[in-house]
Amino acid sequence: MARSQATCYSKSFLGLLRYNRVISFVPRAHCMQVRTKCELNGIVIGLYLKEGEKDPQLTPNGEKFDDRVGGKISELVRETHMIGELGEGRMFNNVDKEFSAVAVIGLGQEGVGYDAEEVLDVGMENARVAAAVGARFLQYQGAQTVFVDGMEYPEQAAEGAAMAVWRYNVNKRKNNRMHIPKLELYGSADVDAWTRGLFKAESQNLARRLSDTPANQMTPSIFAQATIDSLCPCGVTVEVRSMDWIEAQGLNSFLMVAKGSCEPPIVLEIHYCGSSPEDRPLLLLGKGLTFNSGGLCLKSKQGLHEHRAAVSGAASVVAAIRAAAALSLPLNVSALLPLCENMPSGMAAKPGDVITLMNGKTLCIKNTSSAGAVMLADPMLYAQNTMKPKLLVDLGTYARGVRYGLGASSTGLWTNNSTLWKQFKKAGSITGDRVWRMPLWKYFKHLIEPNMTYDMCNEGRGPASSCLTAALLYQLVPCLDWVHLDTRGTGMLAKHGVPPYLLRDRMTGRPTRTIIQFMHQLACK
Repeated sequence: MARSQATCYSKSFLGLLRYNRVISFVPRAHCMQVRTKCELNGIVIGLYLKEGEKDPQLTPNGEKFDDRVGGKISELVRETHMIGELGEGRMFNNVDKEFSAVAVIGLGQEGVGYDAEEVLDVGMENARVAAAVGARFLQYQGAQTVFVDGMEYPEQAAEGAAMAVWRYNVNKRKNNRMHIPKLELYGSADVDAWTRGLFKAESQNLARRLSDTPANQMTPSIFAQATIDSLCPCGVTVEVRSMDWIEAQGLNSFLMVAKGSCEPPIVLEIHYCGSSPEDRPLLLLGKGLTFNSGGLCLKSKQGLHEHRAAVSGAASVVAAIRAAAALSLPLNVSALLPLCENMPSGMAAKPGDVITLMNGKTLCIKNTSSAGAVMLADPMLYAQNTMKPKLLVDLGTYARGVRYGLGASSTGLWTNNSTLWKQFKKAGSITGDRVWRMPLWKYFKHLIEPNMTYDMCNEGRGPASSCLTAALLYQLVPCLDWVHLDTRGTGMLAKHGVPPYLLRDRMTGRPTRTIIQFMHQLACK
């Protein structure tokens, strides 16, 4: 084909999109110029990896589009020597009248499925990656609408594309904000799966927004209002509890953390009823520190701004319940979100302070920086007594140990029920946002208790900080199936091994989609 008929961007400009490097090929000034000068529709189609002497194959929907344009796409793929490696891409212009730009993205090997060693459904994850790379590619060219090939996994393609094009940019001037294109499914009749994927991605994007907002713009009161705005239109009940109620219920461990800040603490009670009102609910408990300075045990100034994401546990809970309502999942879900700041002041808790919990045990706050388990202790006891759940899941950014052990590869999980671990393991393999089980042995229980002067300590003895935090919370769940998720390595700023559908140095919103998938498995056996 003559080059006058179809334009292909070369590798030196925008051509080869290696895994997670799409941004580096596009100078920002050029993106702005393209976006303001033209409006276009784009399409993303997938290409399977070349095997042996066989040419790389377009996906079924890609072949349909290729037939529509008279075989131009397959000819251009051969001319540009594409082999279909995952994340490899080319963009072609002047191929079709309806679509100004066509992004052909490598999908890797055809027919791959679950990889037991990786604990991952590789085919689903490849669809997310390819859709993300292609959608972001076209977004940078100013596409107003992006049509995405379902790539045989329309739900996962929707997730990847919708998360890739989303931006938290409310604090930028309007003329400097990256445009977020509209996404449409191309060539597939499975609109339901595509819609489910969009719901899941939009929920994680909500968690990303709540976590990424600066702490002065996301105080406990503002977070409560954002929760009401997100959930009440979906038919979810949100009850806002103020200081008088907190004191009346005796949530003293929560107040020990909250009293160091002038921002008033708030507790949110959330109820989604998707089943019979008599059915016992799944209870979600999210750590809601809208900023964690460390209190009197002040955290290092380097990276201190990142601790606005100490609210990411509560953000993921809000987002997951929103998805449950949007998907009309047939189960009851309740949530309790204690919201406050952990700040140093004359009223702040002091290292060595001891408090008596609702169950009569005493807790020593040796390290005020490790406030997660402290602020959740009494709310956890209260929620079990009043909501009578069948299952309790708590999550938040608790301790550094899990980040040292797992990095950003997966969320640490502790549970007293092996069946629940298998369910979460399955959910993580489907969503690509994995979890990994950590030990909950009596060994760690002995390191947090006993002591000559108190029953438990929030720091314990030894370096296994995440396991010690889990052991402490386990003492507050005497007779209930329980899962503890520590997102210290996954729920904060994305720094290492960032998948293409997320953004480096921005909040991740993890593990929102895994919780949604777990709820789906729980409801739809």
